[in-house]
Amino acid sequence: MPMLDAYLIFNGNCAEAMRFYERTLGGNLQMMTHAESPMAGQGASAANADRILHARLSLDGRNLMASDSMMGQPYGGMNGFSLSLIYPTVEEAKRVFDALAVGGQVTMPFGKTFWAEAFGMLVDRFGTPWMINGNVATM
Repeated sequence: MPMLDAYLIFNGNCAEAMRFYERTLGGNLQMMTHAESPMAGQGASAANADRILHARLSLDGRNLMASDSMMGQPYGGMNGFSLSLIYPTVEEAKRVFDALAVGGQVTMPFGKTFWAEAFGMLVDRFGTPWMINGNVATM
Protein backbone atom coordinates (compact mmCIF):
# COMPACT_ATOMS: atom_id res chain seq x y z
CA MET A 1 0.00 0.00 0.00
CA PRO A 2 1.49 3.40 -0.93
CA MET A 3 1.88 6.15 1.65
CA LEU A 4 0.33 9.54 0.99
CA ASP A 5 2.03 12.58 2.52
CA ALA A 6 1.64 16.31 1.89
CA TYR A 7 4.31 18.57 0.35
CA LEU A 8 3.89 22.33 0.84
CA ILE A 9 5.61 25.10 -1.12
CA PHE A 10 6.31 28.38 0.70
CA ASN A 11 7.46 31.74 -0.60
CA GLY A 12 10.65 32.15 1.44
CA ASN A 13 9.27 31.43 4.92
CA CYS A 14 9.41 27.62 4.91
CA ALA A 15 11.88 27.38 7.82
CA GLU A 16 9.77 29.67 10.02
CA ALA A 17 6.57 27.80 9.15
CA MET A 18 8.01 24.33 9.68
CA ARG A 19 9.56 25.29 13.04
CA PHE A 20 6.15 26.63 14.08
CA TYR A 21 4.47 23.39 13.00
CA GLU A 22 7.04 21.38 14.95
CA ARG A 23 6.35 23.42 18.11
CA THR A 24 2.58 23.21 17.60
CA LEU A 25 2.15 19.63 16.38
CA GLY A 26 5.22 17.90 17.80
CA GLY A 27 7.26 15.49 15.72
CA ASN A 28 10.80 15.53 14.42
CA LEU A 29 11.87 18.24 11.95
CA GLN A 30 14.73 17.99 9.46
CA MET A 31 15.59 20.80 7.04
CA MET A 32 18.19 21.45 4.35
CA THR A 33 18.91 24.74 2.61
CA HIS A 34 20.13 24.98 -0.97
CA ALA A 35 23.58 25.91 0.40
CA GLU A 36 23.66 22.74 2.54
CA SER A 37 22.67 20.39 -0.27
CA PRO A 38 25.12 18.10 -2.09
CA MET A 39 24.30 20.15 -5.22
CA ALA A 40 25.55 23.42 -3.67
CA GLY A 41 27.88 25.23 -6.03
CA GLN A 42 26.63 23.38 -9.11
CA GLY A 43 25.02 26.33 -10.81
CA ALA A 44 22.36 27.10 -8.22
CA SER A 45 21.62 30.78 -7.77
CA ALA A 46 23.24 32.42 -4.74
CA ALA A 47 19.87 34.09 -4.12
CA ASN A 48 18.45 30.68 -3.21
CA ALA A 49 21.28 29.68 -0.84
CA ASP A 50 19.33 30.30 2.39
CA ARG A 51 16.00 29.06 1.06
CA ILE A 52 14.80 25.62 2.13
CA LEU A 53 15.43 22.93 -0.47
CA HIS A 54 13.63 20.25 1.53
CA ALA A 55 12.05 19.98 4.98
CA ARG A 56 10.32 17.03 6.62
CA LEU A 57 8.29 17.00 9.82
CA SER A 58 7.75 13.37 10.84
CA LEU A 59 4.65 12.72 12.95
CA ASP A 60 3.63 9.20 13.97
CA GLY A 61 4.77 7.60 10.72
CA ARG A 62 3.43 10.40 8.49
CA ASN A 63 5.37 13.26 6.95
CA LEU A 64 4.59 16.89 6.30
CA MET A 65 7.19 17.93 3.75
CA ALA A 66 7.92 21.38 2.37
CA SER A 67 10.31 23.66 0.56
CA ASP A 68 10.61 27.28 -0.51
CA SER A 69 9.78 28.28 -4.06
CA MET A 70 12.75 29.32 -6.17
CA MET A 71 13.60 33.03 -6.22
CA GLY A 72 12.36 34.65 -9.39
CA GLN A 73 9.69 32.00 -9.98
CA PRO A 74 6.02 32.98 -9.71
CA TYR A 75 4.41 31.85 -6.45
CA GLY A 76 0.73 31.03 -6.65
CA GLY A 77 0.13 30.47 -2.95
CA MET A 78 -1.59 27.45 -1.45
CA ASN A 79 -4.93 26.72 -3.09
CA GLY A 80 -7.29 23.82 -3.65
CA PHE A 81 -6.52 21.70 -0.57
CA SER A 82 -6.55 21.60 3.22
CA LEU A 83 -4.41 19.64 5.63
CA SER A 84 -6.61 17.59 7.96
CA LEU A 85 -5.67 16.66 11.52
CA ILE A 86 -7.74 14.27 13.62
CA TYR A 87 -7.26 14.20 17.40
CA PRO A 88 -8.80 11.72 19.83
CA THR A 89 -9.84 14.50 22.21
CA VAL A 90 -11.58 17.82 21.78
CA GLU A 91 -9.06 19.45 24.14
CA GLU A 92 -6.03 18.53 22.00
CA ALA A 93 -7.83 19.53 18.81
CA LYS A 94 -8.78 22.90 20.35
CA ARG A 95 -5.20 23.54 21.51
CA VAL A 96 -3.86 22.96 18.00
CA PHE A 97 -6.69 24.92 16.34
CA ASP A 98 -6.09 27.93 18.59
CA ALA A 99 -2.32 27.84 18.03
CA LEU A 100 -2.64 27.59 14.24
CA ALA A 101 -5.26 30.37 14.19
CA VAL A 102 -2.98 33.00 15.77
CA GLY A 103 -2.29 35.56 13.04
CA GLY A 104 -4.33 33.55 10.55
CA GLN A 105 -7.96 33.51 9.47
CA VAL A 106 -10.63 31.20 10.87
CA THR A 107 -12.86 30.08 8.00
CA MET A 108 -15.16 27.86 10.11
CA PRO A 109 -15.30 28.36 13.88
CA PHE A 110 -14.38 25.42 16.10
CA GLY A 111 -17.54 23.62 17.17
CA LYS A 112 -19.65 20.47 17.19
CA THR A 113 -20.64 18.76 13.93
CA PHE A 114 -22.53 15.59 13.04
CA TRP A 115 -19.25 13.71 12.46
CA ALA A 116 -17.14 15.02 15.33
CA GLU A 117 -17.46 16.51 18.77
CA ALA A 118 -15.36 19.38 17.44
CA PHE A 119 -14.27 20.64 14.02
CA GLY A 120 -12.89 23.89 12.68
CA MET A 121 -11.21 25.27 9.59
CA LEU A 122 -8.60 27.99 9.22
CA VAL A 123 -5.80 29.37 7.11
CA ASP A 124 -2.72 29.93 9.25
CA ARG A 125 -0.43 32.96 9.09
CA PHE A 126 1.77 31.16 6.52
CA GLY A 127 -1.16 30.62 4.15
CA THR A 128 -1.64 26.92 4.88
CA PRO A 129 -5.29 25.78 5.05
CA TRP A 130 -6.19 23.38 7.89
CA MET A 131 -9.18 21.29 9.00
CA ILE A 132 -8.96 20.24 12.67
CA ASN A 133 -11.13 17.42 14.05
CA GLY A 134 -11.57 16.34 17.66
CA ASN A 135 -13.22 13.11 18.86
CA VAL A 136 -14.49 11.94 15.48
CA ALA A 137 -17.53 9.66 15.52
CA THR A 138 -17.46 6.40 13.60
CA MET A 139 -19.31 6.94 10.34
